[in-house]
Amino acid sequence: MTQIEVINLLTNKIKLVRTELGYTQDKMADILGISKKTLVQIEKERVKASWTVIVALCALFRNSEILYHSLGGDPLDVMEVVVHDYVANPKEKTWGGNVWWKEVISQNGYKLQQNMISKHFRILDENDYRIYSSYDKEEALNRLKEI
Repeated sequence: MTQIEVINLLTNKIKLVRTELGYTQDKMADILGISKKTLVQIEKERVKASWTVIVALCALFRNSEILYHSLGGDPLDVMEVVVHDYVANPKEKTWGGNVWWKEVISQNGYKLQQNMISKHFRILDENDYRIYSSYDKEEALNRLKEI
């Protein structure tokens, strides 16, 4: 998933997130650091949100069910993989991929999974802790072989 794809996916979700939280357009525009006029243009799909607005949306509304379901997981985790191409530092314990993940391969207690929505890959250890994420399948497979 690229920045453009994330922008295209989440631009039309801004109004849904605002509604989910019961915010007015004035309040939402203030939170996102844009004018109300710009927010109205985005909500009416006359313009796309900027990357900065999308990142702010994901960071400030990380717990939004709409964002979580749209991206197939934690919005900031997806953003992190999009901008860095991969994430190799150990992360939080996952649920093991019961909802949005399909297992690609399992080896020595480690699992390589792919997110069915964002299409990125992750490696989980034997306790379902995420230890690596990337959009590059070959790189993820190489990392799994190294473990």
